[in-house]
Amino acid sequence: MRHAVSTILCGATVLLAGPGMAVADNALLKEAIELPAAVLYLDSGVPGLVLGVIKDGETAVIGFGKIAKGSDTEPDGDTLMRIGSITKVFTGATLASLVADGTVALSDPLQEHLDWGITVPSRDGHVIRLIDLATHTSGLPREVERESGPPDNPFSTLTEETYSKALAADPLLFTPGTGGLYSNFAFDVLSAALGHAAGKPYAEALDERVIGPAGLKDTVLTLRPGDEDRLMQGHNFDGSPMPNVPATPVMAGASSLYSTPNDILKWLGWHMDRLSADNAEMRLLDHAAYVTRDQLSPVLGYDESGHMDAVGLGWIIMNADGGRPSILQKAGGLQGIFTYCAFSPSRNIGVFVAINQFKFGTAMEMATVANDLIATLAPR
Repeated sequence: MRHAVSTILCGATVLLAGPGMAVADNALLKEAIELPAAVLYLDSGVPGLVLGVIKDGETAVIGFGKIAKGSDTEPDGDTLMRIGSITKVFTGATLASLVADGTVALSDPLQEHLDWGITVPSRDGHVIRLIDLATHTSGLPREVERESGPPDNPFSTLTEETYSKALAADPLLFTPGTGGLYSNFAFDVLSAALGHAAGKPYAEALDERVIGPAGLKDTVLTLRPGDEDRLMQGHNFDGSPMPNVPATPVMAGASSLYSTPNDILKWLGWHMDRLSADNAEMRLLDHAAYVTRDQLSPVLGYDESGHMDAVGLGWIIMNADGGRPSILQKAGGLQGIFTYCAFSPSRNIGVFVAINQFKFGTAMEMATVANDLIATLAPR
């Protein structure tokens, strides 16, 4: 056992000594994350991995491998990538902001804020509310039913018309508010409703209420000139590169954002400044647990990155367990990139990790590594 550990340490030392390694901001945090990050990378076989941590406002980021096969660039804190379903917690924060200033209420029916000219389905007298969409309890399926897009533009059929027709056809799988089923469909519909409620395109509301106030400079729905030079290339299950296909506007609520490790750590730091008077009501709304596991039947699609005990506004909430504090977390995956972020609001610790190949086993393992890091760094 000791020999095996020494071998891993030697391998990690070689990787960490490379000239292109991102420099950590905090030496002690770097010391805490370098071995688990190196082991995860060595075991995964993915082209690239980046892991960052924030504790009490201090950060460290370490990257391994390359941002793409054939590239000479190692991932670091400024590497851009698709964050997939981590987008959902930004949508949840937008909802929290609109609730905090009285523009909408969590219990508002979706019908009140959706301007698609359709009748939103209901079941047994229960309508779909905004809170149902934000907690995956609306009864909507995971994905909208649609025709497949071409290989070079697979998202092209994800349009407002597609969502509108599917919603009007009553795709509900259970009575809203009674069960839980993870749903991209629900969050895309939610963002459309929030944009209408805010009186502007959803992208503008997101920027004005969430991205701008948090000071995030590299969190965007659409790449800007020059961004592709530092974009992490996603790879499919077989290792082949996947194209960076632009998302359609209606996808903005569930999966469209790009960001960097540095921006996500800053975002987690904003969340953990929980006693700040700035946007205090928004933070309180965003972190609350709105549904618990034992009040839902069925419960499907919540547990890939850790056992769900409750759901916030997009956040999956895990209760404290032994030496691990309570955690709010969210995973994402899109176009060959898997991401995971988690934070403990009571201990001021957050972690972000990403890989650039679709490997489900590694995606689940990187969530475990992140959750264990929070437990390790949490004061006892």
